[in-house]
Amino acid sequence: MNFEELGLSPEIVRAVTERGYTTATPIQEQAIPHILMARDVIGLAQTGTGKTAGFTLPMIEILAGGRARARMPRSLILSPTRELAAQIAENFDIYGKYHKLTKALLVGGESMGDQIKLLERGVDVLIATPGRLLDLFERGNILLNDIKVLVIDEADRMLDMGFIPDIEKIVSKIPPMRQTLLFSATMQPEIKRLADKFLSNPRQVSVAPPASPALTVSQSLVWTTSRKKKEVLEALNKREDVKNAFIFLNRKRDVDELAKFLKAKGYSAAPMHGDMVQSVRTVTLQQFKDGKITLLICSDVAARGLDIQGVSHVFNYDLPFNSDDYVHRIGRTGRAGLTGRSLSIAVRDEDEKYVESIEKLIKRAIPVETMEVKDEARPPRREKPEPRAEKEADDSSGMAHGATNQRRAEKFSHRQQKPAVRNNRPPRQDDDEGPNNLSGDDIPAFLRR
Repeated sequence: MNFEELGLSPEIVRAVTERGYTTATPIQEQAIPHILMARDVIGLAQTGTGKTAGFTLPMIEILAGGRARARMPRSLILSPTRELAAQIAENFDIYGKYHKLTKALLVGGESMGDQIKLLERGVDVLIATPGRLLDLFERGNILLNDIKVLVIDEADRMLDMGFIPDIEKIVSKIPPMRQTLLFSATMQPEIKRLADKFLSNPRQVSVAPPASPALTVSQSLVWTTSRKKKEVLEALNKREDVKNAFIFLNRKRDVDELAKFLKAKGYSAAPMHGDMVQSVRTVTLQQFKDGKITLLICSDVAARGLDIQGVSHVFNYDLPFNSDDYVHRIGRTGRAGLTGRSLSIAVRDEDEKYVESIEKLIKRAIPVETMEVKDEARPPRREKPEPRAEKEADDSSGMAHGATNQRRAEKFSHRQQKPAVRNNRPPRQDDDEGPNNLSGDDIPAFLRR
């Protein structure tokens, strides 16, 4: 279906067309008409299906007529991560370029003073992570009693990150007469409870089975040992035609370590995880988008929602503890109809349970590939150095070794003949000389009698 048929304004259609899109994705085709009719919507869609534009486009249409008052935003979008919040804000910039909507991005790691100034001017669209929003609300810098549209994006990720109590607290401050949109990749019991509590007679739209990987992504699995994981990753990277790739790990400290290893090997690699300051994360992500960085080594902070077109590969250096995260990770490639490649490295006797859980979730086995990796060459064993030879005379004399040995013998003989002096007393005779060796004056007088 074309965007003109969805009931969007010519200005929005023009902005979308200039972006290179002419046909709506299935989630956009199903969700946009309901949102334009002011219905509550539950959207179930796998990552990479265009759901962000599925709610930003109709929101621009709804908010086009009106003006926000100071500290009272007209709409609120809750996002689990700073990167996803920034991406949503970018969507409003792209598709709302012919409208005069104002927006503010409230995330941690950025200047709170600058964010307060934007709120005081009044914003039509407020995009926020739960923690920073509550901070500013409790300080009295923001009022939520004029919210007309509420969006809870990546609800299952919110659940995983422990944000559900914060969301419940935020929603309790918002007027009940509002339109609520909830998007999630899965409908877990806790998400369903949240939807039943906050949404009124919602329309549910779904474009794929929950937690199903995109068919455009080719998956493979390589078994190895812990000691060989780095070598396997490097071998896979050399074998595959890698244009750019996400490399996912479970622990932040391992992210930094692997990034150093790859950079030392000459790869264009950079780390990205939650302990990094926001300004560094933003710059790193932009460099990856611009092609200045080829390999982005990251934790699951980058697994959800980031829409970077043309990513050729995803490597699971560590298999995720949560099988749902596997689907979200590999969804970074094969987006917007393009093909992608996913390769996972698993350790024998450690990762069998995770592989089994993933295959049970996606309802199919992951093809296994063999990868022969030679052991790293060990440094040669250091031999015990030979005794340092004495300085030899000219061999032409024919006396080099003999003369040297003679000098050493004479030196040793001289050392043996030299009496040792102890406390300025004459040396005591050794026992093996015996009394029969005594003669002359050495015999005591009483014996000579």
